[in-house]
This record gives sequence, C-alpha cells and structure tokens, in this order.
Amino acid sequence: MGGGAPAAVTDPTRRARGAPGPAAAAATRLPVMDVVFRILLVLHLLGWATVLGGVLVSMRPPRIPSGILHGVLTALVTGVLMAGLGFSGVAGHDYDHVKIAVKTVVALVVTVLVWLGQRRPERVTAGYLGAIAGLTVVNVAIAVLWR
Repeated sequence: MGGGAPAAVTDPTRRARGAPGPAAAAATRLPVMDVVFRILLVLHLLGWATVLGGVLVSMRPPRIPSGILHGVLTALVTGVLMAGLGFSGVAGHDYDHVKIAVKTVVALVVTVLVWLGQRRPERVTAGYLGAIAGLTVVNVAIAVLWR
C-alpha cells in the first residue's frame, strides 16, 4: 500500500482506449507454422517453375541442365514437407490422401526422368523433354483443379 505506481501503468491487462485487445491482435497474426508452410509453398512453386522453364528452354538441342534436377528436387522435398505439416495438423490444412499420393507419384516419375536424363544425355530427345514438361503441367493441374 504505499507509494507504488498507479494500477493503470503497471497492469498489463489494461489497455488504452481504442487500442485492439489481445484477441484482435492474435486474430491478425499468422501462426508460425502457417508462415513456414507458405514459405515452403513458394519454394515448391519455384521448383516446378524451374523444371518447366528449364525444359522449355533446353528443347533445342535437347539436354537436361543441372538446374532442372535442382528444381525437381526442391519441388519434391518441399512437397513432402508441406504434406507432413498438413497431415500433422500443425499448419491448419486438411489434405486428400489420394491427391497427395498421385502428386507424389508424378513428382517421383519426373525426378527419375530428370535424373536418368542427366546420367545418360544420349537418351534425351525432344519427346523425352516433352514428357517431363507434360508431367510437370499435370502435377500443377492436379494441385489446382482437384478439390
């Protein structure tokens, strides 16, 4: 009881008039794992863009530059991490297991095609690169259109 500071200054639960309360501030913030998920999503899309762009640029003469392998591995790893966050429930997303399984199989096929094309450049033709580009577009279309 003595000469302490007024309660309004020391009480952290009190706020100034018109200032948002703790509930409003929490509603405007993204949970940390949602931010992580969104960063992974950007990297995932950049990986697929690298694959598609790299394939289209490398049609003549047909070859697979190392950037395509890096792009497909980025897309594959970030896709697996996003699915893990979604299935665990920490990122607030609910996934269709069949959709993720189909996307994973397509991503693995593209990864194997790119890896084999780098190991044996003589087998890379315009059709081979077309298959990689087509499967990349299919994977993106599945992500967007399958609801």
